[in-house]
Amino acid sequence: MNANESRTLWISIGAALFAIFLLYSWSQEQKEQMARKFGSTKRVVVAKSDIAEMATVNEGMLDYVDQPVDFLQPEHISEVEEAIGQVAAAPIKKGEQLLKTKLLLPGPYTGLSFEVAPGKRAIPIPVDDMRGVARLLKPGDRIDIVAALDYGKGAEAKREVRTILQDVVILATGVNIVNQLPRRFELEADNKTVSRTNLSGNTNFTSIIVEVKPDEAQQLVYILATSPGSLFTTLRHPNDRAMAPLRGTSVDDVLGKPNVLRQPAQAEIAPPPPPVVQPKPQQRQPQKRRNGFEDL
Repeated sequence: MNANESRTLWISIGAALFAIFLLYSWSQEQKEQMARKFGSTKRVVVAKSDIAEMATVNEGMLDYVDQPVDFLQPEHISEVEEAIGQVAAAPIKKGEQLLKTKLLLPGPYTGLSFEVAPGKRAIPIPVDDMRGVARLLKPGDRIDIVAALDYGKGAEAKREVRTILQDVVILATGVNIVNQLPRRFELEADNKTVSRTNLSGNTNFTSIIVEVKPDEAQQLVYILATSPGSLFTTLRHPNDRAMAPLRGTSVDDVLGKPNVLRQPAQAEIAPPPPPVVQPKPQQRQPQKRRNGFEDL
């Protein structure tokens, strides 16, 4: 590269840098003019695409834009994390600011279906003080479900207690649903008195709704249809997710009878080993002489 080419290259680079400087200066000037005309700007959350009514908001539906402060709507949302997981109370158009007044936390107003994990099912279980841990259960608690079942007829009738499900999450206690506001206001029959119910401490429910697998739901329906009073719940620590190896409990366990006195169900008796057959010794065959007479 000769001197002229080098000089031309440096002039081109200088011109490009000068153009970038001018463009930056112009953009800053425009920004200052907009700020003087409309005021300063603030980053807000808008819908990246149309959001349907009752749709659960996720991060892919949202975006950030800078809006003049004078154009910000009341109850606008500034951070995406504030909207993720909530439900759209009304349709939200692309580019529209997300407002707290258009979002709902999952609860009675949005229905229970948003609380059910994909692949799981929600099913109610009747409870009382005895079967429902004195009704001190709350949505979000984890429980084990124990069944006391009778089977057999006549002299063969037996009762066995067995833990059929472990680490089951409670979605609702009565009408108190996970993520719901901890209180509810209702108008009394006189249309004048307003009663307040503290749902976080409400124990007037008679059923709980649990989340189980489809095959587990069938087992619960079978028990509820044949012996609904046979189901009991035991409360777990929220951090205890271990599955304990448990076998059924019968009256023999309560009475403390030795295991040797109990007859296991359908015990298989191993067949005796086959007898060992000793091979017979081979007898020596007599040899014949050449003259045709056998050896004695």
